[in-house]
Amino acid sequence: MTEQQEIIIKPGMGAAHYWRDIWRYRELFFFLAWRDILVRYKQTMIGIAWSVIRPLATMLVFANALSESSNSLIDNANLLSKVYFPRLIVPASAVIVSLVDFFISCAILGGIMAWYRFVPDFKLLLLPAFLLMAFLAAFGAGLWLSALNVKYRDFRYVVPFLVQFGLYISPVGFSSAIVPEKWRFIYFLNPMVGVIEGFRWAILGEAFPMNWPGLAISALLVVLIFVGGLLYFRSMERSFADVV
Repeated sequence: MTEQQEIIIKPGMGAAHYWRDIWRYRELFFFLAWRDILVRYKQTMIGIAWSVIRPLATMLVFANALSESSNSLIDNANLLSKVYFPRLIVPASAVIVSLVDFFISCAILGGIMAWYRFVPDFKLLLLPAFLLMAFLAAFGAGLWLSALNVKYRDFRYVVPFLVQFGLYISPVGFSSAIVPEKWRFIYFLNPMVGVIEGFRWAILGEAFPMNWPGLAISALLVVLIFVGGLLYFRSMERSFADVV
């Protein structure tokens, strides 16, 4: 009678080992991102044309990034319960996929600017900085919500309302300049205000002047959301496979 052996797969101990694991599992990160891109753009009636129609109709790609990253752990429950890998890869890949929508939107915007012969100035060089702010805001909030979504399943029904409310209180169709001066500090406590105003300023220039103190407030809150989300996600990560 052969003796049965038990194989236990567990994550490495320590923060340094964890970040090395993320690099070791980088192929899984790209696989998850590529899988979601294929599902989004191939399994539709109109195929790749959807990649143009969808960003053109919505444009608000980072609201979509937040929604998808918050549900990413639940959507990959079978994978989480069967094999070890750094769970941070799952919400990260969901946010990366939304960058595809962003770059398609940029291509559409570039075509419109070329049609109207609008040439942006040097401020456009700062666009990657605001893109980084948007990424960190969506990723950080997604880490919070994805971890909470595993523990409290009601959060998957709350997230769409949070996203919709966030769009209403963000200067998507208007400038923050219409907000009274005495309330503007409070308004910039919404980190997406600084992100949206930064994009508008970098592309359209002085027609939409930048509120630099407000931008500093938004940038600080983006960092706090990201760092707080990362710490909370890591503290909850070990229980995901058991709870999901």
